Amino acid sequence: MVIYRMMKLDKLLLGMLLLLFAVPMSAQQPDARNILERTAEAFRKAGGVKLAFTVNEQQGSYAGVLYLEGEKFVVETEGMKTWFDGHTQWSYVASADEVNISEPTQEELQTLNPYAWLSLYKQGYRLKLSSVGGKQDKSVYYITMTAADKRKDPESVYLFVTKDTYRLHQVHLAPRGSKYMTTILIDSYQTGQSYLDSFFVFDKKAYPTAEVIDMR
Repeated sequence: MVIYRMMKLDKLLLGMLLLLFAVPMSAQQPDARNILERTAEAFRKAGGVKLAFTVNEQQGSYAGVLYLEGEKFVVETEGMKTWFDGHTQWSYVASADEVNISEPTQEELQTLNPYAWLSLYKQGYRLKLSSVGGKQDKSVYYITMTAADKRKDPESVYLFVTKDTYRLHQVHLAPRGSKYMTTILIDSYQTGQSYLDSFFVFDKKAYPTAEVIDMR
């Protein structure tokens, strides 16, 4: 149960970033498209990124940190840490004191790696620049993304983008077939971070008692 929940979190968090690259470049409302293009460009130019986040969903709330640089990332949440160096993925579960090693397939990378979605999601969501009203409307853009394919999940995505920096502020996901919304809040966003390649690789010396399960 713990492993399932934490793996789901990885996918949600990275899926949030994937959406920046998933925007169709035609037949869309110009304002919404331009905002997302500028947001995606700001993200690409950010270099190494560190995000602190909070996820609120039906089962409860939990926080974590995402480190991302190019195709590599590290996700830390309570009880679990995942590394991906662009080829191999390590997922450590503290409660079991075990680390699972895998090499994600192309399909799995579609939910794990922002760059893998660049060529996959070139269409599929209709965009609309909406209004949230009040003071918040003056500081953020509110963009609604609705799946054109009735089978696509999530059914709808609501993005809040800061007007001054074009950074993702929060994301609301409406899973298909569910009445509950998942909300991802970006608590802090640091750019220009520098990470060694080894940062994205599991270090066995740091977890000497962990059982290694090689699933490759």
